[in-house]
Amino acid sequence: MKCPYCNHPDTRVIDSRPADDGSSIRRRRSCDVCGKRFTTYEKVETIPLIVIKKDSTREQYRRDKIENGVLRACYKRPVPTEEIQAAVDRIETRIFSMEAKEIPSSKIGEIVMEELKGLDEVAYVRFASVYREFKDVNTFMDELKKILK
Repeated sequence: MKCPYCNHPDTRVIDSRPADDGSSIRRRRSCDVCGKRFTTYEKVETIPLIVIKKDSTREQYRRDKIENGVLRACYKRPVPTEEIQAAVDRIETRIFSMEAKEIPSSKIGEIVMEELKGLDEVAYVRFASVYREFKDVNTFMDELKKILK
């Protein structure tokens, strides 16, 4: 690993331990030339996942899109940031555990809605109203009735 301070090509590992999320390794490194220390994270390289959108176009999966959708749905709701991040982690785990190279955006939307239903019902309805493109009050009420059951 190249030192970020002096660009020397060799550094040594001082300490290794699992990172907070458990899916990566945190390594403390030291440069023998300049003596500075820095941290690196090692993560398993995954095969890129392709999302098939409603209009049949394809794009590479991006976690930040799910994070933004969940954050928007939880806006001004009493949901702690840690719970939101944990929910996004669970959503991503479910998506990647399907072991598919391509996944329809509709399947991702359903997984997000299931997770939001357990997180915050108002956030769930907000997300569902955009995701399902409610055209009128009746379809909105039908979704609310599902929650109330």
